[in-house]
Amino acid sequence: MVFLHNKIYQKMRKNFTLIGLLLCLVLSVNLKAQEQELPKWRLMKYLSEEEMNMPVMNRSFVETPPPTGEVRFPGEYEPMQAVMIVYPLGIPVELVREMAEDCKVITVVTNYEQSSAQSEFQAAGVNMDNIEYLNANTNSYWIRDFGPWYIFDGREPAIVDNIYNRPRPYDDDLPGHFAEYWDINMYGMKVVHTGGNMMQDGRGNGVSDDIVITESASQAGVSEEQVYERMKNYLGIDPYHVTIDPQGDYIAHVDCWGKYLAPDKILLARVPESNPRYPYYEEVADYFANTNCCWGYPYKVYRVDIPGGSVISPYTNSLILNKKVLVPMGSNSTYNEGALNIYRQAMPGYEVIGVTNNSYWDGWLNTDALHCRTRGVMDFNMLYVDHRDVVFGEQEWQDSIAITSKFIAYSGADLKQDSLLVYYSIDGGEYQTATMTATGNPDEYVGYIKGYQSKSEVKYYVFGADESNRRYQQPVFGELDPHVFTIGEHEETALTLNPTELVFDDEIRDVILTITNNTANNVVINGIYVEDASLYEAEYDFVLPYTLPVGESVEVETRCDFVFKRNYNSKLHIVSSVGDQVVDLIWNGEVGLEENNALNVELYPNPVNNVLTVKGDNIVKVAIFNALGQEIVTVENRNEIDVTSLNNGLYFVRVTDVNGNVSVNKIVKE
Repeated sequence: MVFLHNKIYQKMRKNFTLIGLLLCLVLSVNLKAQEQELPKWRLMKYLSEEEMNMPVMNRSFVETPPPTGEVRFPGEYEPMQAVMIVYPLGIPVELVREMAEDCKVITVVTNYEQSSAQSEFQAAGVNMDNIEYLNANTNSYWIRDFGPWYIFDGREPAIVDNIYNRPRPYDDDLPGHFAEYWDINMYGMKVVHTGGNMMQDGRGNGVSDDIVITESASQAGVSEEQVYERMKNYLGIDPYHVTIDPQGDYIAHVDCWGKYLAPDKILLARVPESNPRYPYYEEVADYFANTNCCWGYPYKVYRVDIPGGSVISPYTNSLILNKKVLVPMGSNSTYNEGALNIYRQAMPGYEVIGVTNNSYWDGWLNTDALHCRTRGVMDFNMLYVDHRDVVFGEQEWQDSIAITSKFIAYSGADLKQDSLLVYYSIDGGEYQTATMTATGNPDEYVGYIKGYQSKSEVKYYVFGADESNRRYQQPVFGELDPHVFTIGEHEETALTLNPTELVFDDEIRDVILTITNNTANNVVINGIYVEDASLYEAEYDFVLPYTLPVGESVEVETRCDFVFKRNYNSKLHIVSSVGDQVVDLIWNGEVGLEENNALNVELYPNPVNNVLTVKGDNIVKVAIFNALGQEIVTVENRNEIDVTSLNNGLYFVRVTDVNGNVSVNKIVKE
């Protein structure tokens, strides 16, 4: 077995081009014979020296048009229904037992070896109810590399196949076998790739070492631009972060040095400063620390220390399986414990389990461990919480913060409308909930965070449930590691009154005044009154004094009972702990008590002291109104009216004749 650095390999390849071409002709014809002659462990470990000189053989690959629906490539930390492995095993049987506690384990095995697998699993106490088999031939156990890539094509699951970058035809056949196994569509993406060199966040971001560019060009004639285009069209990956390989090994797999732990979290290996590869690891770490994640802020970069050299430390080559993280253990206990602690810090609420593999033949290596030999299968019926517009950083003051999210039930089940919630905590207080309601856009709902104060820190996460009893939240860590933002300083010193004036007319007699506390503190409302209560009144459902919390609102219903005098206005007063605030009440009706001479009427004396005489033809009614429009005296079929009891001041006299004609005139009482 020969392990080569990329640059050394490239130099050797140039020196031995002619020999390589001759070997290609011979070995491509006799591949199966070569496989039988080589010891099995040599086929299982990376590329053998012979394989390195073989052309890539992908007899099963067929290029197809890309999916037509909206494509999503789920992340490893999303719900999984199964894990795929190969038998004979490249992993400890104890790991099979652990995985089968939580989901299906689909074992790829030949017909004649299935009984051996069954016996080994049963002897190890594996939950056999969660064991399924797919009968197929394989060349190796690296199902991460050659296994199917599962996507959602719209709402339907599908598989994406690529040109596998190894000359192993049985392995290359496997995506097609799984497409038949699940009875789902398979798309052929003409890019030379491998699963160990692909990590994705489920939100459209992906990461690979740059070997995907060089191999696609040299082995398939696919340009760098075409690689990016096809990753977007077939897998929904955009942006696609193609980096250097800091490890410097010819395998150039991203899972040997990095891993997505969440859409905004990346775990990266770190070697000592004395290691020659140290600058390369730091270059990649700096790149992600200064690159925005899908939610709009820079990645949170977690570093796991590895000693470098021959000490086994394959910590990024782990498997996230629902609420567990299965981490391959190395040969140094101190580094092992440090790696487990980093996972626990970055993924609160997850069970972090160290997995030891001391097998001489297939133990863990720095370039090949647990992740390389397993591959999760997404839950085809998962509930997906797609909260894209994450609120973070400092937000300008507003009385509420809108949280918008899509909820996609891939099962087709109805959403539980009362279980679409925003959980939020203000300044470290207990979590409270805001129910989310439909916005009218497909699958989209909105809820509002309220009640914070100036400079408050708000933590939140979005939760959903559907009728298939699936539940999901974003972030997946919930209140243990939620989204966080702060509220900017707020200088408002008064209540916000809306509208700023209340206008009434013949049609509008009731107007709602909304009082909102946009100040930085709770406000106590001590009184609400109008200056002319006989003409206007205010009604409300709360009891005074009333404490109005920050960011909340109350309503006051203001009613106008004045119908006779045009343009008679008043004021509504809100008395609170931040002062007395006034809203104008405006009468803008067309009917009112105004002077007119529709009838030939004479009033005398004017000014009057005791008795007012009304002279006119066919008079049937006389009514006297005060200046507020209140009717205070009414007489019928009389021409003389005693006004002795009236207070001094201005009055209006409305006279009506037998035909309904009206005349209004002013008088002054002395």
